[in-house]
Amino acid sequence: MKIRRTLISGLCAVSLVSLSACVTDPNTGERKVSRTAIGGGAGALAGLLLGGLIGGGTGRIIGAGIGGIAGAAVGYTMDKQIKELKESTAGSGVDVTPVDNGQAILVNLPNGVTFDTDSTLIKPAFRDTLDKVAASLSQYPNSLIDVYGHTDSTGSAAYNQRLSENRARAVADYLSSRGVSAARIRSQGFGMTQPVASNATEEGRAANRRVEIKIVPVTQDDVARARAGQ
Repeated sequence: MKIRRTLISGLCAVSLVSLSACVTDPNTGERKVSRTAIGGGAGALAGLLLGGLIGGGTGRIIGAGIGGIAGAAVGYTMDKQIKELKESTAGSGVDVTPVDNGQAILVNLPNGVTFDTDSTLIKPAFRDTLDKVAASLSQYPNSLIDVYGHTDSTGSAAYNQRLSENRARAVADYLSSRGVSAARIRSQGFGMTQPVASNATEEGRAANRRVEIKIVPVTQDDVARARAGQ
């Protein structure tokens, strides 16, 4: 731990090129290397992530009218949103984690509390939690949002594909109905193709039945590149 703090302090001290290299994580209160500074290639990495979004990123940025986040503020903004999402969804079963080397946020909605078996209707008891997620997405508008549906391996591949697509669309439509710009949102179903646990056990199958909301921040540089490519 002492060595890690020394390394971070050293980076903060020598980061004269980027004064925003170190930030205070609102989740832990500790100083850390900002996401913008990691690797020094944040622009290239952001472009890669945007390219991996459903339907690509550049056209969606223009269509959504996103202004973008200043590069130096990306890391702090993400940490703050993660903290607030965790607090607002605590006890609901929702899991909020940074992904893609800390460049995006994944909100995992467990199937058992989101949908009934074989249903694509969001459970009324879970709508309050989704309302809080929607409020966060509206509060932090400079991001693109992908909604992914997943199933376990029970049943045919074709059935599970349709079920995953319809559940992802149901969540995407619900977020839009709560004021999140539809232009920011895309949905896609993956059926049984991306398990996170073994389908040999009930616990594993339960983990595989899920809907994920991926939040990818858009920087001002991303916006400039998108406009230049018009």
